[in-house]
Amino acid sequence: PGGCPALCECSEAAKTVKCVNRNLTAVPPDLPPYVRNLFITGNRLARLPAGAFPAQRLPDLSALNLSGNHLRALEAGALAALPALRQLDLGGNPLVSLSPQAFGEGGSPLEELALRGALRDHGVLLSLAAVLQSGALRNLSRLELADNGLLLLPAGMFTALPALRHLDLSNNSLVGLRNVSFQGLGQLQSLNLSDNSLSVLRNGTLAQFRGLPALRRIGLGRNSWVCDCAIEDLVAWLKESDQVEGKEALTCAYPDKMLGKALLKINSSDLNCSVPVDLPSQLQTSYVFLGIVLALIGAIFLLVLYLNRKGIKKWMHNIRDACRDHMEGYHYRYEINADPRLTNLSSNSDV
Repeated sequence: PGGCPALCECSEAAKTVKCVNRNLTAVPPDLPPYVRNLFITGNRLARLPAGAFPAQRLPDLSALNLSGNHLRALEAGALAALPALRQLDLGGNPLVSLSPQAFGEGGSPLEELALRGALRDHGVLLSLAAVLQSGALRNLSRLELADNGLLLLPAGMFTALPALRHLDLSNNSLVGLRNVSFQGLGQLQSLNLSDNSLSVLRNGTLAQFRGLPALRRIGLGRNSWVCDCAIEDLVAWLKESDQVEGKEALTCAYPDKMLGKALLKINSSDLNCSVPVDLPSQLQTSYVFLGIVLALIGAIFLLVLYLNRKGIKKWMHNIRDACRDHMEGYHYRYEINADPRLTNLSSNSDV
């Protein structure tokens, strides 16, 4: 007890143990009890099972860095026996399984959780959302979810994090925030949404930002803003808000005529918003117009018929007489062909 595990470097004065790039496949079982800062990085820990950290052997461990270890699974109870744990870094691990009980049954004192590049698997993202929503990590003040290629976030993912102050969602592929609720994050101070694929922020999201009293820093840089009529609300909010960092550098990505134009310099005249943009309304208007045109054509046709009623009547009489003469000729020939006497008489007369 109190010694340093093989393949690790220890400093009792700094309360630190480092086991870096040693090809470890499991957590060393003989960690000194004085450790507060533990770095086990760049190894080959495929899984973190229950009891990976000896129960009650590490009472002061507050900062644990497990980044870059090829971790794929955090099993139930893997981090439950660390009563002083405040900071956890799982970045750079290809997680595919995260147990809802990984942090224990009664909740965790964890305050900072870094998962940079560890949520590439969608199932793990859903598992993390379930853990957060359960309240097991309700003491979190910092959550880093950057570099995960996220397209959308599970609904209500952050609703059970009342102490959250810093949320990092940068360098993902987020296309929208419609299903994301920031309600209940009354202490949120910074929100990083830079380097995503956001094209617009809707009124509902902007209203949530306005309703967060502590929110002072929002990062929106390097997104693909589409500068059409739907962006008017975002532009108006940017002009009145002091929450967005570097808002002067935000520019349009589409359409081509607006490429590179600063969002703060956009006016309604630039967007040509007098043209309706609601497609269902346009279709309804088109159908009404088509019906009016067809009705006018029908009325004109009936008017033409009415004005030429005498000529049409005479024309129909002529057709009727012609048809009648034609039919009488057929009838006469039929009678001759049907009577042998008339046939002979017709033949003699022809001779």
